[in-house]
Amino acid sequence: MADALNERSQNILEAIVEDYISSAEPVGSRAISKKHNFNLSPASVRNVMADLEEMGLLSSPHTSAGRIPTGKGFQYYIDTLLEVRDLNRNEKQNLRNSYRFQNMRMEDIMQEVGRVLSGLSQYTGLVMAPKFISTVFRQIEFIRLSQGRLLVIYVSETGLVQNKVIEADPSLTAHDLEKISNYLNSELNGLTIHEVRAKLKQELQDDRVLYDQVKKQALSLSCAALQEEIEDQLYVSGASLMLGQPEFSTPEQMMKMIQTFESKKLLIELLDQGHSAQGVQIFIGSESSHVDLEGCSLITSNFSNQKGAIGTLGVIGPVRMNYSQVVPLVDFTAQLVSRVLDREIEKE
Repeated sequence: MADALNERSQNILEAIVEDYISSAEPVGSRAISKKHNFNLSPASVRNVMADLEEMGLLSSPHTSAGRIPTGKGFQYYIDTLLEVRDLNRNEKQNLRNSYRFQNMRMEDIMQEVGRVLSGLSQYTGLVMAPKFISTVFRQIEFIRLSQGRLLVIYVSETGLVQNKVIEADPSLTAHDLEKISNYLNSELNGLTIHEVRAKLKQELQDDRVLYDQVKKQALSLSCAALQEEIEDQLYVSGASLMLGQPEFSTPEQMMKMIQTFESKKLLIELLDQGHSAQGVQIFIGSESSHVDLEGCSLITSNFSNQKGAIGTLGVIGPVRMNYSQVVPLVDFTAQLVSRVLDREIEKE
C-alpha cells in the first residue's frame, strides 16, 4: 500500500485525516486547497481524493461533497504518516503532577490512572490490573462466613486484593484458620501464583502431608482458593465522554457503547491482545473482527514491575481521536505506573 501512494497522495490523505480529527466533519477539496500549502487547485485535489476513495482510504457521505477517512485510511495514516513526538521535560513533570499516588492501595492506583488518562485525553480511560496468575503471593487470610463457607482474601506483592468464597470443612475454628493462614504465608510468600500452584501440586503428592493435619488442611484450602482463575479486574473511567462524541449520538450507537462498557468482556479481550507486545499498540475497531467497536480506536500500553506482573492501560475513543497527543500520554503513563509499582514493592 505504501508504494501505491506517491508523496502528493500521502500529503492530501494526511491533511484530510487531521482536518477530520479536529472538525468531525467531511473534508472538501476546496478546504484542502485553501488551508494547506500544496500549490494545488481544488480540481487537482479532487482528483487525488477520488483515487484515494477508489483505494478504500476515503469514503463520501451521502449528504456531503466532502470525504472522510475510512478505517483503512486511518490505519494507513497510523502506520505510515503519523509522527509522534516525545513529551518534553515540562510535559512529563506536569503529567507526574496529575497523579496522586501517595499512600494509595493498588486498586486506588488503578482507578487514579484511569481517571487521569480520561481527564487528559477527554476520552475513556481503561486500566486492566495484572493478571492473577502473574501476581506474586504476599498474604492469604480465611474468614468464616457461615457453616462450611469461607471468604478468602488474597493480597499480591503489589497490593492487589482478590476476594473469593469457597466451601470448607464446617468444623474448622477461627484458631485453625489462623494457623493455616500463618503456614501458607510463610511457605508461599514471594512466589508467583504459577509457582504456588506447582508447589501445591507437588506437596499434595508427599506422603508426609497425610500425617500433618494443619498442612493437609492448608494445602486443601489454598488449592480451592488459588487453583481456579480469578476474573480480570478492569477499571473504566469517563465512559460518558464517549457518548458525547458526534459519532455515537444516535440512541442505537449509545446503547451499543453502554453495553460494551458494562459487559467489559470485549474490552478485556482487546487489552489481552496487546498483553505480550512491547510499546504502544493501536487497534481500530472497523479493521478488526469486533463489530461492536465500529467507529472506535483503542490505544494501549503494558506496565510491569520487577517481579514481572503485567497489566495494561489505555484510552478508547472515536477513530478520529488525536493520536499524536494520546499515544505519548499512554506511553509515558505506562512507564510511570511501572516505576510506581516497583517503589511499592521496595517498601515491603
